[in-house]
Amino acid sequence: MKIKHFILISVLGFMAFSIASCEKKAKDLPCPDESIPYTVETVEKVVPADTVNGIPEYTILEKTQVDLAAFPKDKEGNIILFCGKSLYGWRGYNQDVVPGRWTIDETEGAIKFSGTGTGEGQQGDGGDLIFAHKFKNFELSIDWKVSKGANSGILYLAQEIKDQPIYISSPESQVLDNENHPDAKLGVDGNRQSTSLYDMIPAKPQNAKPAGEWNTTKIMVYKGTVVHYQNGEAVLEYHLWTPQWTELLQASKFSLEKWPLAFALLNNVGDENNEGYFGLQDHGDDVWFKNIKIKILD
Repeated sequence: MKIKHFILISVLGFMAFSIASCEKKAKDLPCPDESIPYTVETVEKVVPADTVNGIPEYTILEKTQVDLAAFPKDKEGNIILFCGKSLYGWRGYNQDVVPGRWTIDETEGAIKFSGTGTGEGQQGDGGDLIFAHKFKNFELSIDWKVSKGANSGILYLAQEIKDQPIYISSPESQVLDNENHPDAKLGVDGNRQSTSLYDMIPAKPQNAKPAGEWNTTKIMVYKGTVVHYQNGEAVLEYHLWTPQWTELLQASKFSLEKWPLAFALLNNVGDENNEGYFGLQDHGDDVWFKNIKIKILD
């Protein structure tokens, strides 16, 4: 009997050591070389109105991109964009600095957004966070967890449009507490649940873990084909620059009739000549992101 107890204690001890080792490994990722200078300069490009289609004039902000040479790679060739200790290379969407509500949670080794609990109605020190480099064909992997009832998103192929939200030009992979946030029951067929293409294609199977637990979302973009993965399973696929994509937009809140500028920008998103930012959404709720890495597929 004592021998059995010893074996059980040993196994439990080994499991605890293994878990601790994994946590330490996740927090000990190599950090960027911050000796490579990164300063933000902005050029504004005004796009005239399209009166035929009812598209208003808008301004694109072209800001300095961070040098990817500053960021380490893992053995699989993924560029590590967040090491758990530094926000070098990150800034607010339409901003030159990191908004104050985005901080590093050292215990989790994660980027944390601290919300006010007022959803989109919050003000001050917030805004969406972007990694300051544009990508074209890529595989992005990111771990996330939310507080109870929280809402956020992972956006990609975004342009910076002055005085407009990031999602006006960017597809969104939903980040959500499916059990407690009402958005999970809105939309069509679950297309606002986690890792869905927001308001367009539902993620199926819907295998998200509950609030307080870590999920992994992977987004692959390659020559117009886009695939979302959640917790190791492919959950949706769609194709940019196609009639299918235009039909999806027309059936959503981003239709030409409902939101002409969003329709125009999203209908051209991911054009073979374009690159875009990926970002993390401020939706006013507490949310965490870690193990953020990207593989360029060009």
